[in-house]
Amino acid sequence: MRYGISSKGLGLLVVLAMGALPGQPSVAQEPLNINGYQLTFEENFDSLDVSTWGENGSRWIAHTPWNGDFGDARFTDPAPGFPFTTDQGILKIEARKGADGTWRSGLLSSVNPKGEGFSQQFGYFEARMKLPPGKGVWPAFWLIGLDRTKYTAEIDVLEYYGRAPYEFSMGFHIWRQSQGGENTTGGNWKTVPEGSLNNEYHTYGVDIQADKTSFYLDRQFIWSFDTPKEFHMPFYPLVNLALGSGWPIDETPNPSILLVDYIHVYQRKPVDAAN
Repeated sequence: MRYGISSKGLGLLVVLAMGALPGQPSVAQEPLNINGYQLTFEENFDSLDVSTWGENGSRWIAHTPWNGDFGDARFTDPAPGFPFTTDQGILKIEARKGADGTWRSGLLSSVNPKGEGFSQQFGYFEARMKLPPGKGVWPAFWLIGLDRTKYTAEIDVLEYYGRAPYEFSMGFHIWRQSQGGENTTGGNWKTVPEGSLNNEYHTYGVDIQADKTSFYLDRQFIWSFDTPKEFHMPFYPLVNLALGSGWPIDETPNPSILLVDYIHVYQRKPVDAAN
C-alpha cells in the first residue's frame, strides 16, 4: 500500500472496511518445504551496503525508487548511526522524533531508480523480523513489480499496525488508476497471540508462482490468491519502518526500532533436483 500516498491511503481504507478480501481461504496446507528451493539472494545484515539513490552500485537504496514517501515519518538518507545500524547480524531501522518535532525513519529498496539491483520473477521472498511495539508504528516487508510503465504491481507480505498488537495484514494491489484504469486490491488479516510479534522473531514470506501466490508465517501457510498475469514479472523487496497510516502517533514510543535478522529470496528447484 505504498505506491503513492493517496493510493496507499485508499488501499488501507478498503482493507480496514472489508477485512479479508478476495483470495483463497486459509485451508490446511503443508508447511513450506524450503528444501525444494535454492537461495538466490542472501542478505544477513552482517554489514549494510546502502546509499541514498544507489551511488557506487550499493546493494540497497534508502528511498522508494520513484521517490514516494508515505506515512508520518520522513525516510532519511543513511548517516552514521541513523536510521540504519547493524549489530551481530541484526539490522536496526530506527524511527526517531527530532528536536524540531519531525519524525524520521528508514526504508530499504533493492532496486534503484534506473531499475538496477536485485529483482526476481517468481520464487519465495522471506524476511525474519521482530516488530516494534507501540501505537502508531507501521513496519512492513513488501515487493514491487519491476516494470511500472503500464501499472504498478505490489505485494504486501507483512503490514503491522501498532494499535492492534494481535494481528497483521497481507495483501496485493495492481495500481492502474494513474494510467486511466481501475485498481485491483485484495488482502487478509492474520490473528496472533497479542504481543508475540513484538517479543519474538518471526519469518514472513510469500511464494509467487505462475498460478498461485501464497503467504506464510514461520513457513506455515496462511492465505493465497490466484496469481494475476500482471505478476508475471520480476519483483524486488523493500523493508521499512513507517508511522501513522492514518492513526495518531502522539503515543508512539520515541525511538521505535524494527529489527531485521535477514532477507532471503529463493527459486524453486527443478522437480528432479527437488526430489
